[in-house]
Amino acid sequence: MIQLQKKSASHLISAYNQMMADMRQAFAQSDPDHMSLQKALNLAKLQAVDIGEVSAEEAYEIGEYIKRDINDAAEFMMESSAEFYDWLMLDIEMIEHKVMELFLSVADHTRIELEQFRQLNPTSAFDPAELNTAEQIPVYKSGEITAPGILICEGCGKSNPLFSSNQIKDCRRCGHDRFIRRHQSDF
Repeated sequence: MIQLQKKSASHLISAYNQMMADMRQAFAQSDPDHMSLQKALNLAKLQAVDIGEVSAEEAYEIGEYIKRDINDAAEFMMESSAEFYDWLMLDIEMIEHKVMELFLSVADHTRIELEQFRQLNPTSAFDPAELNTAEQIPVYKSGEITAPGILICEGCGKSNPLFSSNQIKDCRRCGHDRFIRRHQSDF
């Protein structure tokens, strides 16, 4: 992975949010049968690069963060039949409404794609229940950009709430740089 430290964190967070908005717009303006998460993400990356918001490498890296966050939200919603707000586990009034709407829209499209895949491929190796294994839990690292939610330090277990899209910082308690996302079902 490249280091996104070339530009300020606020600039990259802004690019992350703009790419999410572009993806939502792509879903809104297209026939759902012809727009996939990957197509919407590719369009958003191209737009970000074309307008000079980020470099191609930065757009790629931000795209990887967006895929991780959206897939994590969609899989949680699919496995638990939970709503997006449960995935965030934060007071709704404390989170930017715009960011929530973006994630709700895109994560729901991803959840639908995953369900359609399962229906079309009932004998495939894909099993959402297997996503609960320790090796498949997404890891969030310092320096990456992520969506709102609560990240738990792998080193000391300290909760790190993020109230808007943000760059992940080292744990304030122990300095560790790896985290996992906490879900409502983790209680």
